[in-house]
Amino acid sequence: MIILGIDPGVATIGFGVLEAVRGKNRLIQYGVITTPPGIPLSSRLFQISNDMEQLIRTFHPDEMAVEELFFTKNITTGIAVAHGRGVILLAAEKLGVPVFEYTPMQVKQAVVGYGGAEKRQVMLMTQRLLGMKEVPRPDDAADALAIAICHSRAATSLLNTERIFNPKKYDTR
Repeated sequence: MIILGIDPGVATIGFGVLEAVRGKNRLIQYGVITTPPGIPLSSRLFQISNDMEQLIRTFHPDEMAVEELFFTKNITTGIAVAHGRGVILLAAEKLGVPVFEYTPMQVKQAVVGYGGAEKRQVMLMTQRLLGMKEVPRPDDAADALAIAICHSRAATSLLNTERIFNPKKYDTR
């Protein structure tokens, strides 16, 4: 199964592509989509949409994992990220890629084993789990890889009975 992990945003969107086979993950590609500051939000969203569609067409993911929004102090930033996230979800739907969403705590739990793990711990475990020589950079790309790992673990779990009993639900071909 090819998984496209996405760390949503507007200025920087992290992506990570993994192949998950029998509980093992193989890194395919990772990086970021960036949009230039100072242009209208609508132009940035249009670029994100085009870039997401290109990513999907390039890697043909079977499923996409996206981080859920997590508001802390700056709700204005959260609203902008929500716009970007909406465009990302739309691109996946438009191209028939099933989307699964995970909270930051779920991602930390899946990658590190502790939902309260620090960002550095998640990055180091992501590096280790994917057999990378260095910690993935930038942070947005590392987060996207962690989201993909989280989905890989959830999707291949024996507890995922809906997938076992209803595989046609996830067949988009």
